[in-house]
Amino acid sequence: MLSFWEKNTFLQYDYIVVGGGIVGLSTAIAVKEKQPAAQVLVLERGLFPSGASTKNAGFACFGSLTELLVDIEQMGEEAALALVKMRWQGLQLLRERLGDENFGFLQQGGYELIREAEEPALEKMGEVNALLEPLFQQTVFREAPEKIKEFGFKQEQIRNVVYNPLEGQVDTGLMMRQLIALAQEKGIRLLTGVQVQKLEEEEQRVVVQVQNPVSAEPVFFSAPKVAICTNAFSRQFLPDIALEPGRGQVLVTEPIEKLKFKGVFHYDEGYYYFRNYGKRVIFGGGRNLDFERENTTELNLNQRIQEALEQQLREIILPDQPFTIAHRWSGIMAFGPDKQPVLRKIGERMVAGIRLGGMGVAIGSGMGAAVARLLTGEKAA
Repeated sequence: MLSFWEKNTFLQYDYIVVGGGIVGLSTAIAVKEKQPAAQVLVLERGLFPSGASTKNAGFACFGSLTELLVDIEQMGEEAALALVKMRWQGLQLLRERLGDENFGFLQQGGYELIREAEEPALEKMGEVNALLEPLFQQTVFREAPEKIKEFGFKQEQIRNVVYNPLEGQVDTGLMMRQLIALAQEKGIRLLTGVQVQKLEEEEQRVVVQVQNPVSAEPVFFSAPKVAICTNAFSRQFLPDIALEPGRGQVLVTEPIEKLKFKGVFHYDEGYYYFRNYGKRVIFGGGRNLDFERENTTELNLNQRIQEALEQQLREIILPDQPFTIAHRWSGIMAFGPDKQPVLRKIGERMVAGIRLGGMGVAIGSGMGAAVARLLTGEKAA
């Protein structure tokens, strides 16, 4: 049972955001930037964001050559270019909002490892560069085969390397801590460990039913407008949405004294990705080895994929360098029939910004801004 003071002080807001990850916090911040006096509440079910916001590998990227070729084939050039633009502009907004030094942003370039199966993609690199040139005003991709030996990769496995000077890396923990600090600085109230059970739109408000951990009686928050920013966990509120969760497996090594490479790296259409973190290597991916088991919202390890990641570290990425695995974890992403994120009004008082396709770092800030525009009734520029 709540007290008079609790009912009078803690339950009513102008805006409520469900989900405290990149999109949720970016939405709340964007609302406060538009309406500084608004009372904004963010509800997060975990102690930390529950999906991938604090569990990703820390890539500030917009798509490798082979990944973009798949997007062009599936979506067409216009839609694929629009998606790259969304990712790039989202990254710039994130950098402007936080400041590079405050969330460990380093633009050390990105590389794609080209094996025999991917060699045909090199023939289309010129076409992709021509498509991207109006957006970036420079050539994005170029061949850099000399990097195979320089970086110490297995030369029998890797046929070429494609270099992209525009990619970067971030410290995921710092990024989220800075977003939380900025939200609190703006007067946004953030409650963690809050399990939202139900959203019900009424004539003048949306009622947000929350599990009370100290009582069988639920707690009811309310606001005239509510944002749903729960990405892979959104089926609870939007059962008809075309969305499937996708778990990502990640590991990190102990520091490697003579690590030969810096930057971010991809291969196999983006299904594998690794980077340096100082002298450590963070390596993730392999979801395509076991799609069925990785189509889940459970934060567990997949032994088969973890073993495959370790094997590829040993045989391809660090063939001549001993290493020790320091830690392993997983995060939950959201995918659909294509890579377009979902921005949608739900009824008259709710907006959903979800299904980021594994590109939350890139898309999250821009998606939050778009959700805030719909919530506040602002027309898009």
